[in-house]
Amino acid sequence: MMHASSTHSLHVPNYQKESAMRSFRVLAVLVPVFVLAGLICRPVVAADDAAKPLKVLLVAGGCCHDYATQTKLLKKGIESRINAVVEVIYNPDTSVNARFEIYESDGWARDFDVVIHDECSAGVSERPYVDRILKAHRDGVPAVNLHCAMHSYRWGDFQKAVPADADNAGWFTMIGLQSSRHGPQAPIDVHYAEHPITAGLADWTTINEELYNNIQVFPSATVLASGKQLQQPRRKKGEPADPEAKPTEATAVVAWVSEYGPKQTRVFSTSLGHNNETVGDDRYLDLVSRGLLWAAGKLTDSGQPVAGYGQQ
Repeated sequence: MMHASSTHSLHVPNYQKESAMRSFRVLAVLVPVFVLAGLICRPVVAADDAAKPLKVLLVAGGCCHDYATQTKLLKKGIESRINAVVEVIYNPDTSVNARFEIYESDGWARDFDVVIHDECSAGVSERPYVDRILKAHRDGVPAVNLHCAMHSYRWGDFQKAVPADADNAGWFTMIGLQSSRHGPQAPIDVHYAEHPITAGLADWTTINEELYNNIQVFPSATVLASGKQLQQPRRKKGEPADPEAKPTEATAVVAWVSEYGPKQTRVFSTSLGHNNETVGDDRYLDLVSRGLLWAAGKLTDSGQPVAGYGQQ
């Protein structure tokens, strides 16, 4: 029987004391390491979960297209596919001389991660105005060019291949390809080449669309898709069709990427997208959205969106 006043001492051998001290010293070293590792790893997960949306500027307007509808289709289609917020600047001017006030200021693109050019402004050839647009991309702001953007801001003899250092070559070298005209509206068979942008995309045939010609493809460009179209012989207005005439097959590059300027700014372009039905087609929107991710550096080499930038 033990009394409250009794005391007992517990004898611990020396070798056990030394072992306990070694364990304590090891823990003293490892615990801060584990804590530090947790602090290092945690922000990576948080960054993925809270990836900031890409700020995208869509500039549209000018001749020959229903830009009022197409801007809505593009904004909705892109924002539903990737982590991006699309700001639209639309000019209802339907002439080839459509201009955009935002381009009148230096540093016009500083608040955006990517700029989508969807203009049709073939009559605008004022050099300082065009140079301001191009400077933003030379300075590193990625670009996406759609359809009639290929036929904008041109002057001189653009029906012939222009040297890369020519006075009228600026817009073409940014795009990476020179085009001067298009064929009739007819279906285009689209065939994809291998690239991170096209990974998982299947070949398809458009509705009636315009096949843009290729005057030249600059060395900076990489072809993503080619288009094939059967074209009926051209005839003058009012001239009866020749029953013996046979269609010819035309081919052209219809999607490509390039690098522009000293900073090798990424640029994605497609000449497809004349009609609303094409612009609203899931296959078209998939292509444009993936091209946008690539231009912004948010598409991996395997064709997957960088964490936080895929479908939300």
